Order: sequence, then structure tokens, then C-alpha cells
Amino acid sequence: MNTPLASDQGTISTRVEGSVGWLVVDNTAKRNALSLAMWKQVPAAVDRLVADPNIRVIVVRGAGETSFVSGADISEFAQTRSTAAAAKAYDVINVAAFKALKQAAKPTIAMIRGHCLGGGLGLALACDLRIAAAGSVFGIPAARLGIAYPLDAMSDIVEAVGPTTAKRLLFTAERIGAEEALRIQLIGEAVAEANLDARIAALCADLTNNAPLTQTAAKMSINAIAGGCQDDAMALAAKAAETCYESRDFAEGRDAFLEKRQPNFSGT
Repeated sequence: MNTPLASDQGTISTRVEGSVGWLVVDNTAKRNALSLAMWKQVPAAVDRLVADPNIRVIVVRGAGETSFVSGADISEFAQTRSTAAAAKAYDVINVAAFKALKQAAKPTIAMIRGHCLGGGLGLALACDLRIAAAGSVFGIPAARLGIAYPLDAMSDIVEAVGPTTAKRLLFTAERIGAEEALRIQLIGEAVAEANLDARIAALCADLTNNAPLTQTAAKMSINAIAGGCQDDAMALAAKAAETCYESRDFAEGRDAFLEKRQPNFSGT
């Protein structure tokens, strides 16, 4: 299945391969820069993949082999961010895209090749796991554009690398390679370019073999703790944990362990 969400300025498409759902950012003429129309389509694409019961993990990638996402389409800024009010409305759309990935009930992986800049880095940081090819380039060019990032996006940066390194990245607008990105924990793994596809496939296999309700509960708990232990988020995480113990998967995992066999989890 391949479902494009069309835009005159690039597309967001989704496809399903077995238990893996793919979200593809496709604007290769602009190194997969995201137009405003594309930003608007991200939540619907994520929701569709989350709703498919056959999908266990979602992978976000850029089309082609040279860029993940090079950021927002700056050529639109004269219109989309022409005033403070317009910029605020634009940020709301950005944040909705980030939240769709961050709050998705299924594990999400950013598969990064090439440019991962600005809003593209924001998308990657909204994913649970980030795996990058060795030649990838990361950066946040806001200080070279005179713009400010929305607080939700800044929160994800600080959560990943800490306040001191976040300030360095924002103040300098420098570009860094995969090795440095790994050192500062901007990404979780850096692999040789030739090995990226195989590594993503192996990681997806590992995730799809494990209990999806446990993964959902873990994600909700970790996000709630990272978000400051707000009462509502903590209560929802606790409920998700209870669901695990009421599930068929708990019995299946227990029985499989005792019988020394591979469990077959259904997510129920």
C-alpha cells in the first residue's frame, strides 16, 4: 500500500510493508524541505499508520538517498511567517506534526540519511529512536534566519542533549556530523551508509517481535516523566500499564517463557 497525501510543493506518503509502516517526506527537488502544505499532512499520515492494526512500528524517512529532511521550505517564509501572528500560526502547525509522532502509540524510528536540519531535526527528535548514516549532517539554522523555534520543539532538543549543548547548537547554528551527533546524544546510533537499510530492518524486526502494549505503556511512562510528571499524563501511563496485565499478551509472554519458546504477541 502506498498512499500519497498530495501537495503542489512536495508530498507526504505512507506505505505498509508487513508490520512496518513508512512515512516518507518527498520533496527531492528541495532536499525534502517541508512546505506548509506538507507540514499540515503529517498528523493525518501518522494517525493512519497508528490506526492500522497490522503495523507495529513506524519509520520516518526522506525520499531518495541524499536527504532526510532539510528543514522547512524557507522560500515560503515571506508569506507564511510574514508577521508575528502568521509565525505563531505556522508554529502551531509545526508542533502538531511533532506531537503526532511523539504521542503515537506505536514505536517510531527516524531513518536519517544526509541533511537533517531545522524542522527536519525537529521531526527526528519527535521520534522515539534515531538511526543515522555516517555521512549525515545535523543543525538548527534559526540564528541565521532570525526566527525562534516553538517551545515544544525546543523542549525536545533540550530533552535530547541537555540545556548547555542545546544553547550551543542554537546560538552557533553550526552543522555537525553523525559522529558528533552521536556523542552529544542527538541520535542513538550512527552506522555506515551501506548498512543503514539493514540496521533499520533488524531494529524493526526486534520491535515487532516484542509486546506492543508493553511498548505503548513504556513510551507513555517515559514521555510523562520527561514532560515533568503532569498528573494527567501520569494517570494515562498508569492505565496503560494496567492494560498490560489484563491482556492476552501477558499470558502469552509468561507461557512462552515457561515453555522456552518465542512468544507470539497480538497486541490484545
